[in-house]
Amino acid sequence: MHRFTNKKMKLLRSRYGFRYFKLLIWLVISFIFYIQFINRHQPNTNSLRTNLISHSHSNAVSNMISESDTVSFLRRNHGSFNDTKIYIYNLPSRYNLDWLSNERCSNHLFASEVAIHKALMNSDVRTFDASDADFFFVPVYVSCNFSTNGFPAISHARALLKSAVELISSELPYWNRSNGSDHVFVASHDHGACFHAMEDKAVANGIQEFMKNSIILQTFAVKHRHRCQDVEHVVIPPYVSPEKVRSTPVNGNRDIFVFFRGKMEVHPKNVSGRFYSRRVRTEILKKFGKNKRFYLKRHRFDGYYSEIARSVFCLCPRGWAPWSPRVVEAVALGCVPVIIADEIRLPLESAVPWAEISVMVAEKDVGMLAGILNDVAKTNLTWIQRRLWDPKVRHALLFNNHVEDGDATWHVLVALSDRLDRSYRSRRVVSK
Repeated sequence: MHRFTNKKMKLLRSRYGFRYFKLLIWLVISFIFYIQFINRHQPNTNSLRTNLISHSHSNAVSNMISESDTVSFLRRNHGSFNDTKIYIYNLPSRYNLDWLSNERCSNHLFASEVAIHKALMNSDVRTFDASDADFFFVPVYVSCNFSTNGFPAISHARALLKSAVELISSELPYWNRSNGSDHVFVASHDHGACFHAMEDKAVANGIQEFMKNSIILQTFAVKHRHRCQDVEHVVIPPYVSPEKVRSTPVNGNRDIFVFFRGKMEVHPKNVSGRFYSRRVRTEILKKFGKNKRFYLKRHRFDGYYSEIARSVFCLCPRGWAPWSPRVVEAVALGCVPVIIADEIRLPLESAVPWAEISVMVAEKDVGMLAGILNDVAKTNLTWIQRRLWDPKVRHALLFNNHVEDGDATWHVLVALSDRLDRSYRSRRVVSK
């Protein structure tokens, strides 16, 4: 009798134990689906918001927008931004994520439009409640349409941006109530939101009327009045891959005195009365091509970053536009940037002490480069390098996947927080 009872009890326990186990599994699975549902169905849903990104996108896209528990846990308190909140329009993928099928889209010199979007998606300044936002970020990638020669073709940019604004202004109220003054775009191209590589044509185009009241994050900036910066704007660095910089050894052995690798035309072409680089690069090649202290190369090289890391001075002459990614590359790898671009305004001037870490040479004085740089080497080179090699300086010019204290996106957010007077929400709060 006792024996039979023990067997029966064991059988009952195993049956009930299995039921409890199944119940536990069901609860865990239900909880996972519930969390996913909450993440995908935030409050204030509308037709733009419900255009969610499907799991069928590539891993790169999925990774780009994922907000894991780890990321959420590591997010930084954003008191430095005056509690600024940014709403990111969830536009149809044809405006942004579809372009990422080309790997170059997120890694070339104009890729700050992708990098900023990515960092904001993972930032705690982001709000899913549009009525609680100070600014509205419009994520449109216009520089990922690469031509047959490998360079970005941006002839479609104006139409693509216009289409995006027509969409958000017709389906949501936020653009119309402020006429776009609290909306933020990225224009990381030669001449900003004028969207043309040639300055005369860029100026003729001007900035599209619907963008003139908004905030533009742009790489182009000059000290004089210019039609392509005649808008509220923040000057940002051109994109340079932080991973590539960090993977380049910098051992302090700088055996190259002056370095430049890039386009230098021996006989520059006359393009509508204009010459590439205003002939500055041609003059450099002509004057110093045989100078053994000048390491000048005209063709691409996979070890380009290692050459920068070996150099004392890195020439950063203008191209069609004044700005160049070489400035950021030089700073990031500890080479003193020699900036040859009259009237240029450099990125993040309030955060980066450009006058202390670079050498500025007027375009008309390019023929005297050897003497100028020899003088710097004899006098204050050590002083310049000491400031240049401050890790905070490099950090300020690089975009990361997540906003980090003092990095490029962090400084963009600081700049936006200084413009809260443009925020419709903030103006309403103050007026109450």
